[in-house]
Amino acid sequence: MKKITLCALILWVLGFIAINTSAQNDQPVSNNVRDGDIFYHTIERGQTVYSIAKMYDVTVEDIYRLNIGSDEAIKAGDKLKIPQKKTAKLSETGPEAGNVYLYHTIQPRETLYGVSKQYGVSGESILEANPGLSLERFSIGKTIRIPTGKKQKPATEIVENDKGAKEIFYTVPARETMYNICKTFKTTENELLKLNPELAGGLRKGMTLRIPLRINERDIPREKEPDAREVNAMLNAKREVKLVNIPKVALLLPYNVGNRKRDSAGNPITEYYEGLLLAVDSLRNMGHSVELFNYDISDGTSSLQKIFKEEEQTLKDVNLIIGGGSNEQIKIIADFAQSNKTKYVIPFTSKNDEVLNNAWIFQVNTPQNLLYANAAYAGANLFAKHNILFLDTKDSDNQTEFINDFKKELKERNISWKDAVYDASNFPERIEALLTTNKPNVIMPVSNSQDALIKIKTVLRFIAETKPEFKINLFGYPVWQTYTKDCLEDFHALDTYIYSLFYADNMNPGVKKFYDNYKNWFSKSPASTIPKYGMLGFDTGMFFFGALQQYGVNFENNLSEIKYKSLQTGFNFERVNNWGGWINTNIYIIHYNKDFIITRSDFK
Repeated sequence: MKKITLCALILWVLGFIAINTSAQNDQPVSNNVRDGDIFYHTIERGQTVYSIAKMYDVTVEDIYRLNIGSDEAIKAGDKLKIPQKKTAKLSETGPEAGNVYLYHTIQPRETLYGVSKQYGVSGESILEANPGLSLERFSIGKTIRIPTGKKQKPATEIVENDKGAKEIFYTVPARETMYNICKTFKTTENELLKLNPELAGGLRKGMTLRIPLRINERDIPREKEPDAREVNAMLNAKREVKLVNIPKVALLLPYNVGNRKRDSAGNPITEYYEGLLLAVDSLRNMGHSVELFNYDISDGTSSLQKIFKEEEQTLKDVNLIIGGGSNEQIKIIADFAQSNKTKYVIPFTSKNDEVLNNAWIFQVNTPQNLLYANAAYAGANLFAKHNILFLDTKDSDNQTEFINDFKKELKERNISWKDAVYDASNFPERIEALLTTNKPNVIMPVSNSQDALIKIKTVLRFIAETKPEFKINLFGYPVWQTYTKDCLEDFHALDTYIYSLFYADNMNPGVKKFYDNYKNWFSKSPASTIPKYGMLGFDTGMFFFGALQQYGVNFENNLSEIKYKSLQTGFNFERVNNWGGWINTNIYIIHYNKDFIITRSDFK
């Protein structure tokens, strides 16, 4: 009996060791798996398998194949195996065409110097490939891309030309001059220009020059290879502020989408432009100037391509571009912005992927998956100590994706909830049976339709007003702002919270001033839409024009210092990764208090 027990114990221990070893093998203990064909990505809130696949130029099927269960759900904080596409081009067209990158997941105790030595590329090349990389973002689990086409070259290399004469391939160090090169290598500027035509554009650090060998090899200057401390210090280097006196901004807007006249009332693009003009005027009153270049790109790509051809030099000189409607237009503008290192604001759509691999893009409209993830996170913070009820009213417009995100967030925090189904015949009794007096209750309809709200609001308000022992809140959707004509009193009575990307308080002095100025300038009122495009244009202009004026063309280094208080749309830009652009992650929580006060809180 003892022998059997001992054997069983040994088998159990061996099994545990095998399982534990297998689990360890799944972790990125070493960045390179033996065959070097995968790396690891740490999932962040709001990311999807699709967005991660686009980020690394792989397919969703590639990720599903390497990560069992990822086709059903992924969770922030978990790691995904990503195939390393060594021959993958980041794009087939545009400024990144032909660029080939490997991806590296930063490991414990790794340094920029260590990574540069591992891949044989300079620290500067890595930083150039990852504009968002800094000391704070060079952290365990973060991914960076490695430019495989930029191997470090020796400062000098001696070769024989086709005539048998020796030449030096000399890499130009920092602060080198033509005079010093000619003196050191006993040559002339004319001879250097003949062998190196690119010198016509000026001498630059990093250029590799052909030079006839006329000096003793031991006298060839050797550039000192940067040591570990110098390379690692690049992550914390202070970035120069490049101020501009009068910022130049190009507007490339599709005014005539759907053949609408440019000056027609109610055209949202025209209203957006008018809001930008009011922003320019407001800044002028503060003593600042902005120069606008306005172009109508219609609704296709032919007009846009013609503009880039005819106005190329003007557009190359601007500090900021705002515009684009369709994904095809955005692609053209994004490539131009990347080629010329010009900041580009995408003002309208949230359904575009260019920001994932273009460091110069600022996307104002939050992608839906990130909006839902942030709203779910905010909702879980607000109602962690509530009795949470999800109410299915059997209406259209069910917000299944958001509800699933919300429930997933609650589950990860071990917060319970209840599901209920609306039944008109006994709704008052059934809903009251699900409420509790031990803690506040929050009710969230699964549908965002007004019909769903109308079905439940009267009963809930009656319970809240006649049975104060039940503390009731509603939690709802951005579109509920359009229901205030019929539901405003109910929102206040039910102590309602709404998540939204936008909200304008008509009692706010700044909002009132905007309406007055808009009417004085354009002899009309903004269209009754939510959001109001004129106000969106105004907020966008005040934020970005002000940023250029205060912090210069590299204002992204000071985004946290910009304190503009938006009228309608808040801004909190975060980089999507170390090499991509910026997405606005700000959402509002709007609270209709019982005392008939409406408050707007930023969630960042």
